Amino acid sequence: MKTQVCIIGGGPSGLMLSQLLHLKGIDTILLERQSREYVLGRIRAGVLEHGFAALMREAQCGDRMDREGEIHNAFCVASGGEVHRLDLQKHSGNSVIVYGQTELTRDLYEARDRMKGTVIHNVEDVKLHDLKAEKPNVTYRDGDNIVRIDCDYVIGADGFHGVSRKSIPGDVLREYEKVYPFGWLGVLSRTKPVSPDLIYARHERGFALCSLRSQVLSRYYIQVPLTDDVEDWSDDAFWSELKRRLPQDLANVMETGPSIEKSIAPLRSYVAEPMRYGNLFLAGDAAHIVPPTGARGLNTAASDIYYLYHALTDHYLNGDDAGLEGYSEKALARVWKAQRFSWWLTSLLHTFPDSIDYDQRLQDIEMEYLFSSEAAQAAVAENYVGLPF
Repeated sequence: MKTQVCIIGGGPSGLMLSQLLHLKGIDTILLERQSREYVLGRIRAGVLEHGFAALMREAQCGDRMDREGEIHNAFCVASGGEVHRLDLQKHSGNSVIVYGQTELTRDLYEARDRMKGTVIHNVEDVKLHDLKAEKPNVTYRDGDNIVRIDCDYVIGADGFHGVSRKSIPGDVLREYEKVYPFGWLGVLSRTKPVSPDLIYARHERGFALCSLRSQVLSRYYIQVPLTDDVEDWSDDAFWSELKRRLPQDLANVMETGPSIEKSIAPLRSYVAEPMRYGNLFLAGDAAHIVPPTGARGLNTAASDIYYLYHALTDHYLNGDDAGLEGYSEKALARVWKAQRFSWWLTSLLHTFPDSIDYDQRLQDIEMEYLFSSEAAQAAVAENYVGLPF
């Protein structure tokens, strides 16, 4: 098999890049280790930066997002029994869209189907070859057969555990990581959201987040120790603990119900440098991970795709390789800014097991400063809605 760009990973990043390149007449083959049903069964956050939403529209996949997505012009922070509202529209001129990642991925799959794009699922034993050569190739196993794909470029969008990053030699790759001493227990429920705005709650018992997927589907989180298991938390125990961490007036009106999905996600920050090795380019979780605080993960992946899309388009249509040559440096500059914002917001809102009184007072003062300063709120809003690509 031959193609111009071989994309490893059938999540939103890989699908979006494949769709965007197809619209420019650039041929792609996309390989995914799991089945489509498995990919669409994954529950992920769905707060989209305005830049991500614009990319969806450019990919001709934004109609349902614009029709069904919830536009949010603000978010709230609860602390000390009070709720503070940060007006994104006022401070940045932009907003975010709440639209489930599962739905977004479904829209991208349907677009690839309409355009008869090549998406191959259930591939096994994927290997990347000759990445420093002019023409790399990718092989995978289909039953007893080894299939080879010759291409110009390989895009590794196959997540943290994928093969792409692992194909870069250890003496080339530099990794940065911070593991947080807690996780998020998340519950999806068919209940009316407690608030039209997302609420980030800081409490001495731990962080909590009130989010939503629609007006009848809510997503809630609480900070838990890494030693906890999902089985440790009944639905009743979860709702009781969530209510303890919210201001009383919100807890009193919260609608509860059976969980549709329940999981614990550990929190970590991670960056791999460089994001290019020969003709391999990393994107999304294959190169970087952020804590879910602030919803930077999927959105940072989108900026990678934006840079790759334009770099590959310039290469094939204009003979200009500047975008490809500068990809890693440009992508990492934005990645590290997202890392900073996620680290800062995580540090501000969570209870750390080893914190001392001094640390807690600094959190108090940081919160007081944030909501007494228009400049501080503008900086948060600018990062939350998405820095320019």
